[in-house]
Amino acid sequence: MSADPTQVLAFETDCHIFDGCGFPAPGLHSFLFKPIWGDADSNLYFNKPMLLALLGSIIIIGFFWAAFAKPKVVPGKLQMIAEMGYDFVRRGIVYETIGKREGEKYVPLIVSLFFFIWMMNLWAIIPLAQFPVTSIIAYPAVLAGIVYIVWVSLTFKRHGFVGAFKNFTGYDKSLGAVLPLAMAIELFSNLLVRPFTHAVRLFANMFAGHTLLVLFTIATWYMLNGLGIAYAGVSFVMVLVMLAFELFVQALQAYVFVLLTCSFIQGALAENH
Repeated sequence: MSADPTQVLAFETDCHIFDGCGFPAPGLHSFLFKPIWGDADSNLYFNKPMLLALLGSIIIIGFFWAAFAKPKVVPGKLQMIAEMGYDFVRRGIVYETIGKREGEKYVPLIVSLFFFIWMMNLWAIIPLAQFPVTSIIAYPAVLAGIVYIVWVSLTFKRHGFVGAFKNFTGYDKSLGAVLPLAMAIELFSNLLVRPFTHAVRLFANMFAGHTLLVLFTIATWYMLNGLGIAYAGVSFVMVLVMLAFELFVQALQAYVFVLLTCSFIQGALAENH
C-alpha cells in the first residue's frame, strides 16, 4: 500500500485475498486528498473536498435561481420541486419550531443551511465525487459556528445582558443552595457543549457512514479472487444496503441540524427566561 498519506485511492487495485497481501482497511488516509492546486505544506491549497463544496454551492444557488428567476402562477416542474422543498423547510421545520410570526425572517437562513448540508452529504453517493464534504470536521464546525453566532447575538439582542445571562444559565431562584452549581453547569452546557455537539453530530454520522461504505467497497474488490468471490457477493449486497441507508441518513442529518438550529433560535426568542 502506498506510504503517501495523501493517497486519493483508499486501496491498491492489484491487492486481492489469497495473493499474499493483507486487507487494506480504510482509515484516516481515506479522508486526505492531494492538493489540486497549491502546496499542502504551506496550508495554501485547493483540494477535492473544497472543490465539492464549491460545486455544491453553485448547484444549490443555480437550482433555486433557475426555479424562481421567473416564477409563474402555474409553476413548471422545476419551480414546483423548488417550492415543495422550500415549503417543507419553512412550514415543517421553521413554523413548527419557532412559529410563523417570529420564524418567517429566519426561513432563508434555515433553507440555505438545509439544502447546503444535504448537498454536501449527497456527494458521498454521486459517482466520481464519492465523498461527503461534511465528514471533514471543519465544514460542520463552521456551520455550527454561524448558528452559534446567530443564536448568542439574538439572545443578547432580545433579552439584554442580564436576561441573556439568565437564559444561558437557566436561572431559577427556587433551586436554592444548588443554584450556583446548576447555573455553572447550564452555562458550560449551553455555551460550550451545545455548539460542539451540534457540529460533531453531523460530522460523526457522515464520517462513520463513509467509512463503512468504503470498507464494504474495498472488501468487495479485495475478495474477488478464487473462493473469495462468494464472499464478495455478500459484501457487494452490503454496499447496496449502505448506499440506501446513506441516502436516508444524509437527508436526516440535514434535517436534524436545522431542527436544532431552529430550537436554539426559539430558545433565544422565548420570553419566559
